Amino acid sequence: GLQLTEVGGGEVQAGGSLRLSCEASDMTSTRYCMGWYRQLSDPEKPREGVAVIDSDGGIRYADSVKGRFTISKDNDKNTLYLEMNNLKPEDSGIYYCAAEWDSCLLDWWLHLSTRIDDWGQGTEVTVSS
Repeated sequence: GLQLTEVGGGEVQAGGSLRLSCEASDMTSTRYCMGWYRQLSDPEKPREGVAVIDSDGGIRYADSVKGRFTISKDNDKNTLYLEMNNLKPEDSGIYYCAAEWDSCLLDWWLHLSTRIDDWGQGTEVTVSS
């Protein structure tokens, strides 16, 4: 698999912003999905898809982050970004960069973590009230 390296987590107050970055060791696949999953602080909640962007620039968001989070990528830098605005305490958790190479079911990707080929190590986001 390929290496995904995340940076950018931290602690902010509610209403604040953070930007996550994920550098991939390679992004030459002609068809792929890259995005973000998160494991919320509530251990009873499963890991959930947050945002995804495919190789053609198609984008999907989880309903819980629409209008607040923006996903983007820089192909020249092999880097994926997640701009998070108006953060809420319920956004707290570990955020994982994830990628599926050589295929992508964009409409289902946020709900099919079993299709993911590579995961980042995770970066913690803490939003205080």
